[in-house]
Amino acid sequence: MDGRPVTRTPQGAEQSAAGAAERAAALPRRQMLTDDVHEAIKALIMDHAIEPGARVSIDGLARELGVSPTPVREALARLETAGLVVKEPLRGYRTTPLLDREQLADLYEFRLLIEPWAAARAAEKADGPGRERLRAEMAACDAPREATYDAYKALTAHDTRFHVLVAELAGSAQVRLAFERTHCHLHIFRLYYDRGIGQRTLEEHRVITDAVLAGDPERAEAAMRTHLETAYYERLRPVSEEPERGGGSGTGRSGT
Repeated sequence: MDGRPVTRTPQGAEQSAAGAAERAAALPRRQMLTDDVHEAIKALIMDHAIEPGARVSIDGLARELGVSPTPVREALARLETAGLVVKEPLRGYRTTPLLDREQLADLYEFRLLIEPWAAARAAEKADGPGRERLRAEMAACDAPREATYDAYKALTAHDTRFHVLVAELAGSAQVRLAFERTHCHLHIFRLYYDRGIGQRTLEEHRVITDAVLAGDPERAEAAMRTHLETAYYERLRPVSEEPERGGGSGTGRSGT
């Protein structure tokens, strides 16, 4: 693995769409509940089978997934809350564009303000049960082996849980809620990933974890800052500065 961004081709998008449809078809219709539809549509968006800024057809998705329009509408309402789609008056749903350079910079300025502080406070305040939760979280995820959202779902979920848990261990409900409301990991993974980054992300999380478990606030703060700056300056900003971002161009994916 050379760590280069994975190119998203029309053929790859078609394969992603076909894969989602196959997974949907494998379920009896009575089992194809809103959660299943939500995950199937989210995978299509994350893999760019439904391109950024594209119109989303409720009836078309219902046919593709073999369900009625009702669970599709419910899933799209949930995806709107996460900022992956937007409902336009009299026009229906459309996927949101990818984060642009300014939005990405704003997001990381915000994260660099609160997350290194949270890591330091977690090192100071984490009790025995909190430390066990952090150990368990680090033991719960392996690096992805493929460059698809389906393969990366576990890492995306771990990435979100890890950063939320650090904020929670800091003892600040407001910081945790502020972080959760950004839905930042969905948007970052939608912008960039590649297989070589998954292992690096987990290694960086382990450095943060070791510092928190050691009760070393300065080291925890520095490790979190390094993690975020590495994600932004080395992985994400170069991709956001490529020409013609946000129009369905090729992407990779990264953990943050």
